[in-house]
Amino acid sequence: MDSIDIEEMFSGLGPVAIRRMFGGKGVYHRGLIIAVEVRGEMLLKADAVSAPEFEAAGARRWAYQGKAGRPVNMPYWTIPDAALDDPDAMAHWAQLAYQAALRGAGDL
Repeated sequence: MDSIDIEEMFSGLGPVAIRRMFGGKGVYHRGLIIAVEVRGEMLLKADAVSAPEFEAAGARRWAYQGKAGRPVNMPYWTIPDAALDDPDAMAHWAQLAYQAALRGAGDL
């Protein structure tokens, strides 16, 4: 996914900055990371507050195999299918990701 496509995807939220990271891209809004692109898939940030809504919408949580073969769950979820073709729905999910980032910023 190129930068123009990413900017368009998040246009309902407002301006985003895109930075290369870990072989993918990080998407930032107002200085906070709200999404990552990994292997061509965009994943939105979620936390204990917003993750249940992602799960209820059929999104999948990003996990990888850690040492000893155990899955390591990351705080990023796939975009619900219904939002991929609906800019208003995408704006909702992007806003949830930003709110999760804001809550996480309080932990620093």
